Amino acid sequence: MTPDVIKQWHQIAESKNIDLLDDILAEDAKMYSPVVHTVQVGKSITKMYLAGALMTLGNESFKYVREVYDTQFALLEFETELEGILVNGVDMITWNDAGKITDFKVMIRPLKGINAVHKVMGEALLKMQSKNK
Repeated sequence: MTPDVIKQWHQIAESKNIDLLDDILAEDAKMYSPVVHTVQVGKSITKMYLAGALMTLGNESFKYVREVYDTQFALLEFETELEGILVNGVDMITWNDAGKITDFKVMIRPLKGINAVHKVMGEALLKMQSKNK
């Protein structure tokens, strides 16, 4: 059975309605990006990174191919194509008793995929930062 917070995440991923992230992210949420070596801490920065991921990875070829659930944890394997490269990765999501995401870790393979994500995601984050200024 799919946990409610994961159902909500799927809705957001499909609709690309990033405002709905406010409903599922804890204030102290942490984002572990495959292209940034430091953990991003806080709801607003986590929201920004997830929005960037939805804009870049969440294209028309994006699909979840496997999901595994445990108590307050989910592992969601995905595939997408980016700049002609098949990207395979996992979202590891942890949530609290209130059903709010506390940790969102993304791991990607192969190296060419990581490099493509780094480039495209960096461009998307710069656009979002310049919009917010």
